[in-house]
Amino acid sequence: MKNEKFSKMTTEELLKSQKMSKSATYAFAVILALLFIVNIYLVLKKGFSASQVVPIALLPLLILNFKTLKDIKEELKSRESQK
Repeated sequence: MKNEKFSKMTTEELLKSQKMSKSATYAFAVILALLFIVNIYLVLKKGFSASQVVPIALLPLLILNFKTLKDIKEELKSRESQK
């Protein structure tokens, strides 16, 4: 279903979307990694609390972002091979 959306976009729109998604995804990955590190530190210092589930809950969003980037890249590659 997502590929249909990408196939209707122009190449310029795809490149713009890829650039924006890539920067947002990498920024999110860095922030999530920092959250994991802080949570490990807090678990060692103060013990477990319910708020330490947040990075684990956000992990599927990161996976979906990387999959979207992969789909955009595949669509761009298929357009290049058609030329």
